Amino acid sequence: MTTYWCERAWLPGGIAEAVRIEVLDGRIGSVTLGAERAGTVLNGLTLPGFANGHSHAFHRALRGRTHHGRGTFWTWRERMYSLAARLDPDAYYRLARGVYAEMVLAGYTGVAEFHYLHHGPGGAPYASPNAMGDALRKAARDAGIRLTLLDTCYLAGGIGQPPDEVQQRFSDGSAERWAERVALLKEDELFRVGGAIHSVRAVPEHELPEVGNAVPRDRPLHIHLSEQRAENEQCEAAYGWTPTGMLWDYGLLDERLTAVHATHLTTQDIKWLGESRAGACFCPTTERDLGDGIGPARSLLDEGVRLGVGSDSNAVVDAFEETRALELDERLASEERGRFTADELLAAGTDHVAAGWPENGAIAVGAGADLVTVALGTVRTAGIEPSGVLFAATAADVRTVVVAGREVVRDGVHVLIERPETVLAKEIEALWQF
Repeated sequence: MTTYWCERAWLPGGIAEAVRIEVLDGRIGSVTLGAERAGTVLNGLTLPGFANGHSHAFHRALRGRTHHGRGTFWTWRERMYSLAARLDPDAYYRLARGVYAEMVLAGYTGVAEFHYLHHGPGGAPYASPNAMGDALRKAARDAGIRLTLLDTCYLAGGIGQPPDEVQQRFSDGSAERWAERVALLKEDELFRVGGAIHSVRAVPEHELPEVGNAVPRDRPLHIHLSEQRAENEQCEAAYGWTPTGMLWDYGLLDERLTAVHATHLTTQDIKWLGESRAGACFCPTTERDLGDGIGPARSLLDEGVRLGVGSDSNAVVDAFEETRALELDERLASEERGRFTADELLAAGTDHVAAGWPENGAIAVGAGADLVTVALGTVRTAGIEPSGVLFAATAADVRTVVVAGREVVRDGVHVLIERPETVLAKEIEALWQF
């Protein structure tokens, strides 16, 4: 058994002082308030581990190289495809190892990786069919973060269009062959397997049921949904439905589904998502970067949709920045303040349901022992009320991160990977030397 003593901890009932947490086999065995110091002392405010509900690890290599200048989502996508063409399993492992280490340092204890870079150039399978997915699994293991691999079905280059040269690496040819490959993946203590429909543009309508049937009911199913207005227009022109309507028509709206971005939704779309108790994962820093727009987060929550956040393109990796952006972007859209309570924001930031670990997300008996401790005396957090940490802190204020009861970050330093910034710099520079 491992014991942690927290100066302050954000529990389901609010923030408490002098909290002792006992951990057994990676789960919280007991939580005692007003306890004497014992075990490892965590000074500051300890929160449940944050959940990164949507990540494309390889996009991290685009940071600082695609964010300035004019263009659209579609011109950015061409740069992204150019990068994707350069990756092989070894390079992907080295890059993702640094990316996942950065996530842990930023306060994330679990990540849902929306993974569609499956095959070699031209779509030729690797000798090991899941070599790219295995690279991500090994990288996450080394970085000490929980990983749910959302293995993504990606079959078309657009509605009615075949995949182009780069997109051939993403495609298994059919949903049936995709499902056969995914079935070969094996889970372990910190690794789970879910599924994803890349988008209604990339999976023909007759293939949608196969994807839904292949993902177990207790594992997440994600989809990029209505990120761009052009996607809605193309879908309605081809099928007579909005993308959300397509999912409703095929019976894919349910509690395991998470709609990623969910930016350009109709009133009926929001009602369908709410009735099905689906989730929505917002990625505010990426949505700003790509000029996507501001999605209806408050309206979705009011209709019963579970909210989460993700780092998506990893242009920014900061659990606090993504979480508070739900409120701040809502203020811009509505011209009102106080759109979310602090508890609602924390629930979104720590929503491990979408990330594939529904038992996590709270400092409570039986939950996974994932903890993030933030210093309350830095230049950013000095003098704040502890409940204001979601608005004041950044990744730089994270001091301790515990995943499944094991310290992965201590005193702001990753204890498993030495100098992740050096790892990232070396690998990204090598990728752009092509």
